[in-house]
Amino acid sequence: MMFLWTMNFTEPRADMTAPAPVLRAIGLMSGTSLDGVDAAIIETDGVGVTAFGPSLHIPYDPALRAALRALLDDAPHLPPDAPALRAAEDALTRRHAEAVLALMAHPDAGPIDLIGFHGQTILHDPAHRRTWQIGDATLLSRLCGLPVVHDFRSDDVAGGGQGAPLVPVYHAALLGGCRGRAILNVGGVANVTLIGPDGALHACDTGPGNALMDDWAMRHTGHPCDVDGALARAGRVDHAVLGRLLADPFFSRPAPKSLDRLTFHRVLADIAALSAQDGAATLTAFTAHAVRRTPLPAGVDAWFVCGGGRHNPALMDALAAALPGTVNPVEALGWDGDALEAQCFGFLAVRCLRRLPISWPGTTGIAAPATGGRLSIAGLPPPGWLAAGA
Repeated sequence: MMFLWTMNFTEPRADMTAPAPVLRAIGLMSGTSLDGVDAAIIETDGVGVTAFGPSLHIPYDPALRAALRALLDDAPHLPPDAPALRAAEDALTRRHAEAVLALMAHPDAGPIDLIGFHGQTILHDPAHRRTWQIGDATLLSRLCGLPVVHDFRSDDVAGGGQGAPLVPVYHAALLGGCRGRAILNVGGVANVTLIGPDGALHACDTGPGNALMDDWAMRHTGHPCDVDGALARAGRVDHAVLGRLLADPFFSRPAPKSLDRLTFHRVLADIAALSAQDGAATLTAFTAHAVRRTPLPAGVDAWFVCGGGRHNPALMDALAAALPGTVNPVEALGWDGDALEAQCFGFLAVRCLRRLPISWPGTTGIAAPATGGRLSIAGLPPPGWLAAGA
């Protein structure tokens, strides 16, 4: 008989003083760039990190990527039982399971206690208290034989928060309280984390990341991204167009704030008259100058970039030209920029299990520090597992 067990973590634990066990988690991340699944092993008690394990990336095949991209356009009006949605969710979940099983087979994997499963965001609309990440956690648990923590954002959005970004607590754990260093994550959407001069954690989405550049490149070259920034490097920034883009009301809003992947999608129509090269150069500058407009406390002297955007030399040059202080990939800190977000969701899974906060007023705008997430287990958990994990 198959047992299905689901619980949520909305109530904090009363006793967080007892020593917590260190768990080995596989974190999974499939971001708004829609390029595939990142998976990474992390060893943590949800507060600090004791070890990093291997990581990997499994790309989406073109058909799955196209199906997911179509869902982004349809999501606001899509019923939860739509056949196209269910088919894409099943394929997505099975792709994630492939990543987990491949990672578990790695000779350095060791025993794994749980999975942190972000799922694929197809809609993010915190103004209407909606955020939607697809992925079948129960199926993933059954396929991999492990407990799965998932649905990380819903509780924050339901409580009036932005639901994003959620990576700041992990960045802070790795920074160890070091101030003046901004961690810039450039995925489909870009977000930033900073420990302010007062020691408080500040974060928000900065604006478009790779999404517009990727869609523009696909439209003009047939490639899903601007490979090595070659298209942008061959063009010139249209500063008049750039000025109009940066006049969007989003950039005058205070932090915290967040975006859907398609929030700025209309920009592609606004720049349709530009050449492929000039459009790419202008979009690259747009991403960089959007970061410069981000309302952060003073005192940033170094920027460290993670996410796929750091592989784009044209974007890294644009960031270096636009931002005060130095700009380097997070590898300069000894971090793995390709595995960082996947590691984060393994870390957050353990925090959720312990009912520790994953969002704060300074990161998502929630009224008070809040936990979140849900646990799904297909089958019987090992005896004493929850007590040991929690």
